Amino acid sequence: MFYFKFYQNDYFCRFKLKRFMIVSKDKVVSLTYELRLDNKAGNIVESLSNDSPLVFIYGSGHLLPKFEDNIKGLKIGDRFDFNLSATDAYGEINNEAVVNVPISAFTMNGSIDNEMLRIGNSIPMQDTTGNKLTGIVQEVTDESVKMDFNHPLAGNHLFFAGEITDIRDASEEEMMHGHIHSHEGCGDGGCESCCGDHGHCS
Repeated sequence: MFYFKFYQNDYFCRFKLKRFMIVSKDKVVSLTYELRLDNKAGNIVESLSNDSPLVFIYGSGHLLPKFEDNIKGLKIGDRFDFNLSATDAYGEINNEAVVNVPISAFTMNGSIDNEMLRIGNSIPMQDTTGNKLTGIVQEVTDESVKMDFNHPLAGNHLFFAGEITDIRDASEEEMMHGHIHSHEGCGDGGCESCCGDHGHCS
C-alpha cells in the first residue's frame, strides 16, 4: 500500500508539473488547429483534430519561425489565433519557380507515365543537389512539362486558430535526431500545412 500511494503521489506531482510546462525550446509540443486563407472568415485549408494533432520539437527548425513565435510561452489548454502574412508564411509567388522540365525526366521503364502527368497533379522530385521538391503539373507538351515549384500556399496570407493539447520534455534520442520518435500524431514532416511538402515548416 505504501508503494501504491507513493506511485500515486509521484504521478500526481508529474501531472502538476506538466500543467505548468510552457511551449519553449526542446519541448515536444502537441497542438490542434484550423487553417484558413486570409482571415478567420476565409476558406478552410486544413483542420487537425485531437485524433491527429501536430507533434513537433519546438525550436528544432522544422516549423515556420513566425508560427513558433506566436505559440511561444503557451501552456496546455491555451488557445491561440493569429495571422501570418505571405512574407512570414511561404513568401510571394516566385515566377522563377515555374520551370519547363524535359519530358524525358518522367520516363519510367522506358515509357512516359501519362497518368502521372495530368494537369494539376503534384509530383515529388529532387534537384541536381538532392533537395526534395514538389511540383504541380501546369502544362504538358511533346518535349517538356511546365512545373510550378512554388509552395501551394505561396502568395497567401494565413490564419491559424487552435489549442495546445500537450507538452513534454524531448527524449535524448529525439534531441539527437531532431524529431519525435512516436506515433502521437502528425510529427515533423507530416501534416499538410505544417511540415514537409504540406505546410508550416521552414
